[in-house]
Amino acid sequence: MVKFNGVNHLAMATGDMDGTIRFWRDLLGMRLVAGVGQPGYRHYFLQISDTDLLAFFEWSGVEPVPNKVHGQPVKGPFIFDHVSFGVETEDDLWELTDKLQAAGFHVSDVIDHGFIHSIYTYDPNGIPIEFSHNVEGIDIRQETQMGDRAPSLIALEGPEPQSEKWPKVVSPTPIAERLVYPGAGSELFHGKR
Repeated sequence: MVKFNGVNHLAMATGDMDGTIRFWRDLLGMRLVAGVGQPGYRHYFLQISDTDLLAFFEWSGVEPVPNKVHGQPVKGPFIFDHVSFGVETEDDLWELTDKLQAAGFHVSDVIDHGFIHSIYTYDPNGIPIEFSHNVEGIDIRQETQMGDRAPSLIALEGPEPQSEKWPKVVSPTPIAERLVYPGAGSELFHGKR
């Protein structure tokens, strides 16, 4: 079975890469580790942790979205509510609160969700973000919890993957046919496109 090692990168969009870099790199402290582009297009990567990245495409005409309350139900086409970034200590939540407020961003109170404590805000693009610290001694990755009073039938099958519910691979791609094609960014490391 595939073993995932984190979020390689989250890809967002902006119409203002400079303002986006100022927020994520300079205010929040994420390193800018890669960038590719050409006129009318940029794709930059910021380091969240040792294994996780945040990426932004810059496209002309992209405008900030109106703020949507985190977790508030919506109707109609919809794809994304918010992203939560983990922090190492409870003090980090207060440091982020102070930094964000000093920079003029609204920040929620610290909210106790039982297994995490969180704050909520928005980046300059209107992206709803949460910062969370795991409550000491509680790890839902080790001791799963289902508090839904009316859970779906599939959720009641338990936390472990049910791979037999999907068709088995009968013809894996032969090694000789596993081709990798150059894409945006390959020129940074291979010198050509």
